[in-house]
Amino acid sequence: MSKHQLDYLDELEAEAIYILREVAGQFERPALLFSGGKDSITLVRLAEKAFRPGKFPFPLVHIDTGHNFVETIEYRDAMVKRLGEKLIIGHVQDSIDQGKVVEQKGEKKKKKKKKKKT
Repeated sequence: MSKHQLDYLDELEAEAIYILREVAGQFERPALLFSGGKDSITLVRLAEKAFRPGKFPFPLVHIDTGHNFVETIEYRDAMVKRLGEKLIIGHVQDSIDQGKVVEQKGEKKKKKKKKKKT
């Protein structure tokens, strides 16, 4: 990789860190959505760079759809434990059970594509 490319990546990282700090400073209750996937892990790493050695000024929030790989949940839990940060978990099934979310039926329901076996 050339020096120019590294400089550009450093600029992007600095801008992302700046945005995280601005959000933390300007909003009352920010949160960082965290699924345990590659994009979320990248954002958590940027938050570490922005706020360490202190704690994050916001919790991590995971919306559990019930369709997660076991390894993803295990990694999420291990990462949060290592970081010592607050994790809030919302369960879609709880919202369905409480009547807060209603499954669409009929014409409004999006048609799911059938998965092809490979």
